[in-house]
Amino acid sequence: MKHAKQKSRPAHHAHMRRAARSEPPLYTVRRSRIHGSGVHAARRIPKGTRIVEYLGERISHAAADARYEEKGQDDGHTFLFVVSSKVVIDAGVDGNEARFINHSCDPNCETVIEGGRVFIEALRDIEPGEELGYEYGLTWESTDDPDELANYACRCGAASCRGTMLDPVPLDGKRRQQAQRRAAKKKTAAARKNARR
Repeated sequence: MKHAKQKSRPAHHAHMRRAARSEPPLYTVRRSRIHGSGVHAARRIPKGTRIVEYLGERISHAAADARYEEKGQDDGHTFLFVVSSKVVIDAGVDGNEARFINHSCDPNCETVIEGGRVFIEALRDIEPGEELGYEYGLTWESTDDPDELANYACRCGAASCRGTMLDPVPLDGKRRQQAQRRAAKKKTAAARKNARR
């Protein structure tokens, strides 16, 4: 009795076999001890790893202001990320899991803007189960309503918690500091010029 001829399987290169194996996900979204949903490491994430891109609808600042004007002053919860002076990403529209990464005063992640895109990268090694967090550094003016600013209280629980998601220095304060630095540089340059005479 003749055996049926077996079809030979095509040989695969080693790199093709490796590509077929999928890596387990880096993170999962689940309840956060900080606020609402949070993003947690599903496995060890080494320092420097680009974890996820912050995605959403790309709109102008004017469109973002108009869109969230109706939310009211007592709601500090949005998914807006300022990319540049012209572009804001609204992750509430076509966004991904990155929008659930909470603020932390002792962050294990940072945001990196490259070519108009926003990425979340690991600042240090992150262990499985650890919640991801980055410094929001929300901008504000010293003339803003204190009651409105209170909506941006931080509950990260870090020993170094500042109690707020706001940038430590208001925008108008930064402008003053920049003007003072420019004036000091001019004064120093003038003093050096006079000393050479």
